Amino acid sequence: MGNVLPFVGFTPWEIIVTICNTLITFLVIKKFLFKPVRKMMAAREEEVQTMYTAAEKAQTEAEQLRSEYTERLSKAKEEAAEIVGSATRRATVRSEEILKESSQQAAAMMKKAESTIEQERKKAMNELKDEVASLSVMIASKVVERDVNEADHERFIEDFIDKVG
Repeated sequence: MGNVLPFVGFTPWEIIVTICNTLITFLVIKKFLFKPVRKMMAAREEEVQTMYTAAEKAQTEAEQLRSEYTERLSKAKEEAAEIVGSATRRATVRSEEILKESSQQAAAMMKKAESTIEQERKKAMNELKDEVASLSVMIASKVVERDVNEADHERFIEDFIDKVG
């Protein structure tokens, strides 16, 4: 067996060529791979930063809108309370006016009714006086026509009471 070559062996030229190949590969990779990847990473970082900025801006606007909404809502509640209070006050004033008017009308009606009752009472009294006078004249004429005894007298009184009562 003559020449046996070693299974693994390195010669100095192979080491130098391998190092040169590695350096050339590194430079090529750096030129064509690292720069585009870094560029892409920078663009992505800028995009993410833009998204964060937009999100912060949107959050600020949302907070501002929420505070405006809360303020408008509180103003609307205040206005509603004011409107209800105003309506209540107007209703109270109107109800007092209505009660005053109705009590005045009731007083006027009572006064009119009292006046009417008084007139009717006077009329009844006058009619009663006229009736008593006519009965008295009638009794007197009957008494004059004949002599009155005790039974006739009682009968005249009963007739008088029947006509008056």
